[in-house]
Amino acid sequence: MKTKRIFWQIFPNFLILIFIILSITTWLFANSLKNFYLDQTLLDLKNQAILIENQVAGKFSLDRADQLKELYNHLGIRTGTRITLILPNGKVIGDSMEDFKDMDNHANRPEIKEAGISGSGSSIRHSYTLHSRMMYVAIPVYENTELRGYIRTAKPIKSFNETLMAAYPGILIGSFLVAVFAAIISLFLSRRISLPIENIKKSAEAFAHGHLDKKISLTGPSEVVALADSLNLMAHRLQDRIDTILSQHNEQEAVLSSMVEGVLAIDNEERILRINHAACKLLSISAEGIKGRQIQEVIRKADILRFVRKALQSPAPVEAEILIHSLPETYFQAHGTSLTNAAQEKIGALIVLNDITRLRRLENVRRDFVANVSHELKTPITAIKGFVETLLDGAIENPEENRRFLTIVAKQIDRLTSIIQDLLQLSRIEQNEDKNGIQLKEQPLKEVLNASIQSRLALADDSSIQIDLQCPPDINAEIDGPLFEQAITNLIDNAIKYSNEKGRILVAAEATGDEVLITVQDWGIGIEQEHQSRLFERFYRVDKARSRKIGGTGLGLSIVKHIVNIHKGTVSLASQPGKGSSFTIHLPHP
Repeated sequence: MKTKRIFWQIFPNFLILIFIILSITTWLFANSLKNFYLDQTLLDLKNQAILIENQVAGKFSLDRADQLKELYNHLGIRTGTRITLILPNGKVIGDSMEDFKDMDNHANRPEIKEAGISGSGSSIRHSYTLHSRMMYVAIPVYENTELRGYIRTAKPIKSFNETLMAAYPGILIGSFLVAVFAAIISLFLSRRISLPIENIKKSAEAFAHGHLDKKISLTGPSEVVALADSLNLMAHRLQDRIDTILSQHNEQEAVLSSMVEGVLAIDNEERILRINHAACKLLSISAEGIKGRQIQEVIRKADILRFVRKALQSPAPVEAEILIHSLPETYFQAHGTSLTNAAQEKIGALIVLNDITRLRRLENVRRDFVANVSHELKTPITAIKGFVETLLDGAIENPEENRRFLTIVAKQIDRLTSIIQDLLQLSRIEQNEDKNGIQLKEQPLKEVLNASIQSRLALADDSSIQIDLQCPPDINAEIDGPLFEQAITNLIDNAIKYSNEKGRILVAAEATGDEVLITVQDWGIGIEQEHQSRLFERFYRVDKARSRKIGGTGLGLSIVKHIVNIHKGTVSLASQPGKGSSFTIHLPHP
């Protein structure tokens, strides 16, 4: 409902009150004036009757009517009063305005009856003789205690009303002036009352809009000043509490934003109360407009939804490991606990998500590594043990078999030595990578690339493979020369092993913008797409039989990856089966 300003509630009421008071006062004044005029007229008529009584004393009889006529006519004209002389029996013996001979008997007139009883009488009634409303006053006339008759004086009410009507405009004008003056005073009082309250209202609206630093300064009634002081105190305390809440909120936001764990608060109706950036990132959702929405509308992962329902239903904390089947697969360690309010009533659940995908992958890699190392070491050891047992069983007496078996044993020992050396080298590289023990310096790449090619020329010549180098002499990079040479050597070695006879290998380097690219490309058998993502893992082989046949340990590309990581770079692969492979090292431009 629409409300009015306090001024329009006070001022009109003042006007109505003034109108009522002035109306009542004017009516009372007019009525009092009327009564006063009636009383005064009554008194005048009575006095006139008494004066006439003194002049007609001793002459009040019918046979002297002619002598009295001149007297009452003269007095009636001068005073504007109707004078009537009436005998005790009611017969009229004289009238200043009418012929008394034609007048009725007046013994039953109210004023005559009252005069006969109380010594004077009066009445206001219609005169059938004059056909107008009149005021009558009658007194008895005595001679020596004998009633001789009645003298009646009268005036028309019409003249009285005309006198009052003449006075009414003055009364109304006076009332109007009083009303205007009172309205002005009411306006002033209304403004004086409403203005401080309106100022308080404006200040309260400013407080409601957050401007709590604005103070109310008022002068006026003590109640209004006390109200303003109370509002100022309230604003000050509110500002302190808001500052405290904002500080706590900012601290909470800072904590939630800096957490790597995903935090999700859900109410009992499975609506989202709070979610931090880490949770949005882990669940691949946008933080815009999701507060208050049902969790099913935002998160479409069934395992997480089941865990949320379990956390809402369980009175105790719950924990589970959740696997999200996507590309790539993601593992979450989820913790759920009840969310309560200040009254310790359960209002929802708090879910904390830890991404343990990397940990699970490291565990898988470690498990695979242990299995692969065991397998790789077991194969040559088993072969050595078998041939040694064969020799001990008598084959040592046969010179031809003896020599062949010892050659195989030596070959397996060489293979075992290569695996151990590669493992030791990989361990040293990882230790240096963790401790930042490698010092990089800017130097030309062409010398390092050429040294790597020269170290593998003999192996390439055995398969009639040509190795070409394309590297401008002015290309430099921040590298550790011997270590980076090892990475290029491993890539060339890998290219030679998987190239066809009389094939070609290209080692190229170029500078592009903020990167230096070193590419080792062959046109050999290539690599299937399904193997490319795992090619840099330890002991991972695309073709295990071929790899062992050519003497590979399965650690060469893993060593390359760690050496490139030490140089703050990355290594990528582009390959198609039957068309060859291209390994590219991306180094930051010095």
